[in-house]
Amino acid sequence: MSVMPPKPVTAALLVIGDEILSGRTKDKNIGFAADFLTERGIDLREVRVVPDVIDEIVAALNTLRHRYSYVFTTGGIGPTHDDVTADAIGVAFGVPVAEDPRAIELLLQRIKREDLNAARRRMARVPAGAELVENSVSTAPGFRIGNVIVMAGVPVIMQAMLTAVAPSLETGPRTLAVSIAAGNIPEGAYAAALGTIAEHNPALSIGSYPSVVDGKFNNEIVVRGKDAEGVAAAVAAIEEVIAELRATGRDKYTIT
Repeated sequence: MSVMPPKPVTAALLVIGDEILSGRTKDKNIGFAADFLTERGIDLREVRVVPDVIDEIVAALNTLRHRYSYVFTTGGIGPTHDDVTADAIGVAFGVPVAEDPRAIELLLQRIKREDLNAARRRMARVPAGAELVENSVSTAPGFRIGNVIVMAGVPVIMQAMLTAVAPSLETGPRTLAVSIAAGNIPEGAYAAALGTIAEHNPALSIGSYPSVVDGKFNNEIVVRGKDAEGVAAAVAAIEEVIAELRATGRDKYTIT
């Protein structure tokens, strides 16, 4: 009797903010989230970037939350008028958004009551039924509703929130990743063989990644998968191809 492999745990990251799309702010959260989730057996399958527009956020969120195990959002939960993420989440889930007394108490740990003005109180607005996500940096919480985890856009705060929510997340088998150095062997020299190996291993992700280091081409092949034996077999096949190319002298770029 065959044993079915465990169902993968998947995720999407929804990055919210006009400043990201304009280039004003360079995103630092995608890479961190990808590493963080991969280490815990959660496969980050998609990243979207949307402006601070409620309809745009709602449309993206409703697509992603029905497609993946989790959706993590970053940005748009601060005190200013363009922080509309909480309102968008409320629309997507069809629930009201209001000040949460728990969030107010957290804000009061860092803000005097007389300084808790209307703008700052916006950071305590949470959709009905949501759980709060701890923020060990500045106390203003994120929140979680359904399979959606809403976090700040400031990297250090986002990282703290992701760490706080991690113990409650479902996880799956970790993805193994093995790199094979192809050096200055042209991609075109091994592309056909690599395609054949990939075709014979549909459960694996096999990619070739060119770069230039010190003015020279430096190619790297990466095999990713959850089955250790399958990964090892594919790596061995690729290493054999690379060794043959080096042995026959087809191991460098030539300019004609």
